[in-house]
Amino acid sequence: MYRRILGPVRDNEKENWKILTNRDIYASVEKPTIIETVRLNRLRWFGHVQRMEENSIPKRVLYMNLGTTRLRGRQRNRWQDGVREDGRIVGGEGWQEKVHYRGEWRKLLGTARNRHILYMPME
Repeated sequence: MYRRILGPVRDNEKENWKILTNRDIYASVEKPTIIETVRLNRLRWFGHVQRMEENSIPKRVLYMNLGTTRLRGRQRNRWQDGVREDGRIVGGEGWQEKVHYRGEWRKLLGTARNRHILYMPME
């Protein structure tokens, strides 16, 4: 949508018009990318579920073991693998202790959003 709004840009060095790349668009708009938003929402939901009671349905489903075997080949990433990686990026080594304190967790995720800590460069 931003590409359509911003339109083509005049390149004075080459004296022609060019279409902005994703990197140029995100640099000019200064909003979090879709990937950052998904990763932050995933961490936010994980914190919410972690603070629930032990017998709540979402928490039981999160740690449920189905007892099935995996397919051959490379193992697929699970939802928890992504959460673990994002948590380590955002909070360092002690990120799992901060989940249980809502104020600290919100502050940590807010800092990650403002500083674009979960930014993944686009090729």
